[in-house]
Amino acid sequence: MLELQRVDHQIAALRAELDSYPKLIQQADAKLSGARAEVAAAKEAHAKSLAERKKFEADVQQWKDRAKKFRDQSGAVKTNEAYKALLHEIANAEAEVAKAEDRQLEVMMATEESERKVKLAESRLKDDEKVIAAERDRIAALNGKKKKEVEAATAERAKYLAPVPEDLRELYERIAKRHNGTALAEARTGQCRGCGMRILPHIYEDLRHERNEDIYRCETCGLILYSLEPLVPAAPAQNTSETPSTSS
Repeated sequence: MLELQRVDHQIAALRAELDSYPKLIQQADAKLSGARAEVAAAKEAHAKSLAERKKFEADVQQWKDRAKKFRDQSGAVKTNEAYKALLHEIANAEAEVAKAEDRQLEVMMATEESERKVKLAESRLKDDEKVIAAERDRIAALNGKKKKEVEAATAERAKYLAPVPEDLRELYERIAKRHNGTALAEARTGQCRGCGMRILPHIYEDLRHERNEDIYRCETCGLILYSLEPLVPAAPAQNTSETPSTSS
């Protein structure tokens, strides 16, 4: 039964590893989703920057066209007041052209930066895709390996379980279910190693006796007790017949 418990612990550990693999894949996919979202955000920011750039390019052209129109009109004015008014409009249009060109330059620089960020995000995405693809392959290989180990351990478990009587199997399974897969506890130096409590002396002696076939459980934690300490050999049979006396 001790070997049975060892194998059960091994199987539990292997299954815990198998259960962890889907979570690892989810974490990898989440990282990849984050990288894709970063690319999408960078492209969106770049698109907005391009749209803004086109807007200021149109503004520059609009004010240039307006200044040209006023200049063309200046030759046809008849009064000084009208001429001064046109000069004012021309100066205002040229000032707006200068402002729009300054803003256009700022937007061009921002557009170049947003384009750089798009390329950087795409480069990171490619790197993450390679890393995560390799991680998925690694997890898939581990998953296959651990499944084979579970199959081998399950076969080994059946070998150790076969000679155990049915009633003892049921007791073992019931206790193990309540104690996270552990049903047996070593009795050592008069203590249960499962909970640390003292064991009754006569039970402890019986556990260490080589002829003992009884099943004892810890009165505190309920685990099945066993001992790996040197066994106490059975006492030799005593000859109770009396030796006849000899007469002189």
